[in-house]
Amino acid sequence: MKIGVVIHGPEVIDSGHAKHILEILSGMGKVTAKLGGTMGKIAVMDAHMEDLIDIKESLKPSNAIDSLLGNCDAVFLLNHGKTPENGIEFGSIVMSRLSDRNLNPIIQIESPGCEGSSVIYWNDEGYSLATKVGDLLAMPVSEGQDHGDVDISTLGSKTMRKIRGVHAGELIMVEGFVIGKAISEDVSIVVENGFVTGLEGGIIKEHGLEKLHMYESLEPLDIRKAWVKTGAIRRSLPEVGIGSKKCHTLIHESSSSLMATLIDHLAERSIELAEGCKCAITVGDDTTAIAGDILYRLHIPVIGITDGDPDGFSHTAHFYPGSLVLQLEPGWDDIIGKLIRKKLFDGNDRARFDSFENMRENVLEIIGEKLVLLTNY
Repeated sequence: MKIGVVIHGPEVIDSGHAKHILEILSGMGKVTAKLGGTMGKIAVMDAHMEDLIDIKESLKPSNAIDSLLGNCDAVFLLNHGKTPENGIEFGSIVMSRLSDRNLNPIIQIESPGCEGSSVIYWNDEGYSLATKVGDLLAMPVSEGQDHGDVDISTLGSKTMRKIRGVHAGELIMVEGFVIGKAISEDVSIVVENGFVTGLEGGIIKEHGLEKLHMYESLEPLDIRKAWVKTGAIRRSLPEVGIGSKKCHTLIHESSSSLMATLIDHLAERSIELAEGCKCAITVGDDTTAIAGDILYRLHIPVIGITDGDPDGFSHTAHFYPGSLVLQLEPGWDDIIGKLIRKKLFDGNDRARFDSFENMRENVLEIIGEKLVLLTNY
């Protein structure tokens, strides 16, 4: 039996339940596991499960399930929502976006180890297997109830997408960009002609909208299909260490040259972008924190370009020894990031430098008097 598993988010990994469930499923057949979500990649590395879970791709859960359905006899979705109810609703949205949800058994294992946890079969074909897994995990089994796709309404030229399960004070992300903060539990994203123009029940972050719509490119989005997330990036934070590999700083390496990558508001692609590179330049406060945290696990130092305007995620960043974070005057991180891409990377994501020190000096020259604070790690 070929079994596909899609693991969404870091919590089910940090808790240890993902590893336990993969072991159980491996006793039933050949398992292929994929991941959904950036911080889940960090959790996989922290748990040393890279050999068990594929973290090379950056797929939405529905796309990951679709990629497995054709080659597997059954597919499982492992999730740990903010509450079990939120998790089940999340599963319903994922199911509504599949190409064919009745192709093979699809089963969701929601919030294992928590009160209200359940094994949910999302089609009739999944009942028997869900019952068997439920017995092995000592979890109740239930049939998935459709909540429909996202909650959309229209008023004139405006389209509103209601956000379910949000709480006051939580950050609101669209396609990975923070666009604001909730001030109530009744929040809707307002869109006109493909562009977010408001946040009912919340406070909008204009700079986040600029990033979402790609600045001058002014790229519209389909709010019905957009990935929307609320809350913190990672609610569970285990202690982490660099591991057995000896720490070093590339500043003192004797290599004649090194390849560097530029990560500009694409933290979720840090692993792919950094493949074959020895260092990275990151642009943006939260991008620097997230990418730095990911690359810390890969023993890659970064030069972070920030301006002291983080979105406020509950997240502790780690930086590999030799890294430095440069805080600029407010509003200048994106401007400097564009100049770095143009002058040092020739408009690309990669460039070769004579040394880490050479790259550092080139970056500082571009920044000039806009530098406020330099922090070495």
